[in-house]
Amino acid sequence: MSSQHFLSLNDLDANTIRNLVDRAIELKAMLNQGVEHTPLKHKTLAMIFSKSSTRTRVSFEVGMRQLGGGAINLTPNDTQIGRGEPIEDTARVISSMADGVMIRTDAHSKVELFAEYSKVPVINGLTDDVHPCQLLADLMTWQELRGDFKGGRVAWIGDGNNVCHSWMNAARLLDFKLIIATPPEFAPAPEFITLNQNAIELNHDPRAAAEHADVVVTDTWASMGQESEKAQREAAFKDYCVDDEVMGLAKADALFMHCLPAYREMEVTTSVIEGAQSVVFQEAENRLHAQKALLEYLL
Repeated sequence: MSSQHFLSLNDLDANTIRNLVDRAIELKAMLNQGVEHTPLKHKTLAMIFSKSSTRTRVSFEVGMRQLGGGAINLTPNDTQIGRGEPIEDTARVISSMADGVMIRTDAHSKVELFAEYSKVPVINGLTDDVHPCQLLADLMTWQELRGDFKGGRVAWIGDGNNVCHSWMNAARLLDFKLIIATPPEFAPAPEFITLNQNAIELNHDPRAAAEHADVVVTDTWASMGQESEKAQREAAFKDYCVDDEVMGLAKADALFMHCLPAYREMEVTTSVIEGAQSVVFQEAENRLHAQKALLEYLL
């Protein structure tokens, strides 16, 4: 029987995503109540990082420990992956020893190829195309604080990047509206626009996007691997900072989200990220609980 992978939100149906969010909230409550829950005893998650990480590594490693299992961290510098071993061979070997694999890398085709040759579930911890684990945490945070997200309105302001793409998939799957404001040259990839066209609106005005929003989301203007474009991107995005004026156009109880790391006074002002509407640190913590629900489901 082939394994269930989680390479994008599109690998799951809407009901499964909702069940994972519900379960994540349950697991968080159990942890806070001191309830021991160790369904993954003797299970091991191999974590392959070719991009640096704080939240992804800590949340998966701690999550596996809390569920009774363990995790091992693999980087290109200390494995044969960095010496050119084919992905197909690496996948066969690692999946013969570990019970699951989490990969954080650049090209999405790499996780797809790894999954094709893996005997065990493969989880996308981030690629250049999508960041589905982040969306599980974001949806969990939204539901915890405001209830059902069906019919809601989300404003994405900034770069049409991998997190934006995952928000687009979520809007289509879970029946809410995503208003995307980007500079024209930094719009989401055409294939994501086509796939999700009925759930999104595209414009270039962050203030128009924020109007009546339930959630306002942004991200860094220069993601990992784009450092050489920093000056160009800062110039292009100078009018896309989420400040108090932008938040004031959203609903009075709108949430501000950011997957972190955040660069203050660039994509978001300090007053917003430290303000009463900001839930970025609850959102970050929820990576742990959402991924525990995912690990429990897949493993």
